[in-house]
Amino acid sequence: MRRLAAAAVLLVAAGAAQLLAGRGLGPGEVWAVLAGQETDPTTRHIVWELRVPRVLVSLAAGACLGVSGLLLQAALRNPLAAPEVTGIGSGAVLGAVAGLHFGWVEGLSPFSVVLAACAGGVLGGGLLWLLTGAGHAEPAWLAVYGVLTSAALSGVTALLLVLDPDRIGGALVWLIGSVNGRAWLHWHLIWPWGLAWLTLAWLLSAVANVLQCGDDQAAVLGLPPGRARPAVLGCAVALAAGAVAVVGAVGFLGLLVPHLARTLAGADLRRAVPLCATAGAVALSAADTIAQLVTRVAPWTPAGERFAMPAGAVTALAGALLLVLFARRGREFDPGCSR
Repeated sequence: MRRLAAAAVLLVAAGAAQLLAGRGLGPGEVWAVLAGQETDPTTRHIVWELRVPRVLVSLAAGACLGVSGLLLQAALRNPLAAPEVTGIGSGAVLGAVAGLHFGWVEGLSPFSVVLAACAGGVLGGGLLWLLTGAGHAEPAWLAVYGVLTSAALSGVTALLLVLDPDRIGGALVWLIGSVNGRAWLHWHLIWPWGLAWLTLAWLLSAVANVLQCGDDQAAVLGLPPGRARPAVLGCAVALAAGAVAVVGAVGFLGLLVPHLARTLAGADLRRAVPLCATAGAVALSAADTIAQLVTRVAPWTPAGERFAMPAGAVTALAGALLLVLFARRGREFDPGCSR
C-alpha cells in the first residue's frame, strides 16, 4: 500500500506541475477552473481542452515507453535495448509517416495511425534482429547496430518528407517527440491501447523474468524461448508504437527509466513493471514541465516566431549523455538471477 500511495503522490505531483507550467495562465486561474469556480470561457477552454489532456497523454505515453524499454532489456538480455536504440522507435515513426504519405490512413480512424506505427516498429525491430544475429549481440554492438538501423529508417522517413514537403510540419512531432497540442482525441487514442498492453506486460512479467536469466535456464524451467521471446517483444513493440503514434519518438526515455526501476524494484519484473510505468509517466511529464518552463523564459525565436520547446528535446539531451557513459562501461546484463 505504501508503494501504491507513493506512486499516486508522484503522479499527482508531476501532473500538477505540468498543468501549472504552461504560459498564459497563473496557478490561481488554473485552480479556479479545476475547482469549478466561475471563470471566463477562454480560461476554461485552455485548462480543460489543452492542459488537462496534455497531462494525461504525457502520463500514458511515458508509462508505455518505460515499460517497453524494460521488456526489451529483459527479452534481449541487454541493458542498452530500448525503443530509441533498437530501430523500433524510428520504425514506428516511419510507419506513421509512410501511412500518411501513401494515403493508407487518410480518412480512417486515428487508430489506424497506431497500426501503421506498429507495422513500422516491427520492421525496425526485425532489421536489428537480423543484423545482430537473432538478437544475441553484445550490448555495445547492439547499440551500434541500433544506431545504424535507426539512421537508415530515419533516412527513409526524411526522403518521404522531402517528396511531400507539405507534411513536414505535421511530422515533426513524431521526429522529435512532443506533447505540444495534444488534445482529448489523443487521450482517447492512447488510454485503451496503453491499458491493454500494459496489463499484458504485467501478465508477461513472469515470463520475462525467466527470459532475462538466459535461454538455458528458461529451457530447464520448461519455457520455450523461441515462443516466449516473440510474445514479450511483440508487447514491447506495441507499447512503443502506441506511444510514438501519439507523442512521437521521445528520445531515451525507454532506455533510462528501466534502469531506475530495476535499481528501486530489483530483478523481479513483477514489481519492476508497475514501478517502471509510474517512473516513465513521471519522467515524460517532468520533461514537458521543464520544456514549458524553458518556453516561458524564451518564448520567441531569433526570427520572431513563437517558440515551443518539445519534451523530446529535454529527454534526448539528458539521455544522450547517460547512454555514452553507460556504453563506456561495457557492463554485461546482470538481472541478478543467481541471487
